Amino acid sequence: MSIAREITPHIPYLRRFSRALNGTQDGGDAFVVATLESLIADPSVFSSELSPRNALYKVFLKLWSSTNGSMKALTAIADRTAVERNLETLTPLPRQAFLLRTVEGFNIADISAILDVSTTETTKLIDQAGQEIAQQVKTNVLIIEDEPIIALDIEAMVEELGHTVLGIARTHKEAVNMFNAKRPGLVLADIQLADGSSGLDAVNEILKGIDVPVIFITAYPERLLTGDKPEPAFLITKPFQPEAVKAAISQALFFERRAVRKVA
Repeated sequence: MSIAREITPHIPYLRRFSRALNGTQDGGDAFVVATLESLIADPSVFSSELSPRNALYKVFLKLWSSTNGSMKALTAIADRTAVERNLETLTPLPRQAFLLRTVEGFNIADISAILDVSTTETTKLIDQAGQEIAQQVKTNVLIIEDEPIIALDIEAMVEELGHTVLGIARTHKEAVNMFNAKRPGLVLADIQLADGSSGLDAVNEILKGIDVPVIFITAYPERLLTGDKPEPAFLITKPFQPEAVKAAISQALFFERRAVRKVA
């Protein structure tokens, strides 16, 4: 199969990634065109040892890195969104790893292959991006979780990223009362709570009064993925990987414009 046929299904997603990485539609699309031109000029840069998708992104990022992403030219564009401006402040390599994970859904092994770094380094890059993001959108967090060990694990992840945990609620009533009293900027919620109550019901009650990003961490994803709308944007299945939780926290705050900044 020709390279063109192998990469064609992935080009729309590469445009999405390029636009997020560069901060503008025009700049992002220009880099995709440049990537395709480089493949035509030298097909040998397309690795046969990787999947077509991974190989395509690897070629793209080598080109992007070799030009520093032309970020200086993009800083003159005034009509970018806050998210696009925030992306520019992230260190280049962590930004790449962060977007590959959170926007494109690559796993750690794939990101390692694309960036030519170890899996350990990839995890460090994603963590670094999360910490840099936290400096921009530090917020207070409410955890709704009835299992103490899991709650403490999540609390440690949140604090490692630089955010502050306001409290851990174990029941529907505790969650609503704690939210109303402390008004966090992010909620991490389980579904099945200690007294048999529902974290989903607690979140729905909370969201009646205020918009706030919510990440569900649950062993019962099928209760949320029913096909009915709306479904949660951020859903992590137990047992979870710490890096997946950290990436979701960073993604929720970074791309959720309504995230509330932490008050010092």
